[in-house]
Amino acid sequence: MRFAIVVLLLASIGAFAQEIRNPGFLPNSLSVGADGEFESPPDTAVITCSLSAQENTSQAAFESASRLAEQMRQALRSAGVDPKTVELSRYSSYPIIDYKNPKQRVVAYRVGTNVTIKLKDFNKIGPVTEALAGLGGVTGQNMSYDLEEIDAAKQKAIDKAYGRARTYAETLAKTSGRQLGSLLSAAVDTQQAIPVVPYARVAMATMEAKGPAPTEEFQASRIKVTAHVNAVFGLQ
Repeated sequence: MRFAIVVLLLASIGAFAQEIRNPGFLPNSLSVGADGEFESPPDTAVITCSLSAQENTSQAAFESASRLAEQMRQALRSAGVDPKTVELSRYSSYPIIDYKNPKQRVVAYRVGTNVTIKLKDFNKIGPVTEALAGLGGVTGQNMSYDLEEIDAAKQKAIDKAYGRARTYAETLAKTSGRQLGSLLSAAVDTQQAIPVVPYARVAMATMEAKGPAPTEEFQASRIKVTAHVNAVFGLQ
């Protein structure tokens, strides 16, 4: 009798430990996962470039960069863009050192900043890129598309992912001879595909605006949003 009591006690402890190791287990349920995606037209064009000036002294480089910045403001105004909407992400001022010289003397100073221009009106892309191309000291001009109002696209991607998950669950329940019940729990993860934009190493000032802009009559690339849904359904 004492041996039987010990065996029963050990079995109870093992069952209790198993329940602790699987706290998320739900009886009469099944778990499925599915992906969904939605492609939306972009709502923002993002133009980035670098503005830099190099002179013999740091003060002269600063003044040269200030003049170039004023030229950029005037060029943006002529293209119908308010300069106050332009963002600066970096400012740098550093000496240029001649390392070939044993004394490593400072030969010049360079002042620079990164510029980001966001356009809601895609008709302004051509005028802005052409205006920037005519400015000396503006290099690395790139243009990409973005989706700032992304919540609606995420919701549609989630709808598709959940629809697939429920279809999978209904098929699995039917195959096992059961009926699918209500949703017990779910976890959602969304991602936005970010396009890779190559760095333009050729200065825009060397380009001459002839004919239509490179972006004219082409459609903007669509933004893809993906969602993954893990869902747990009850079984009847």
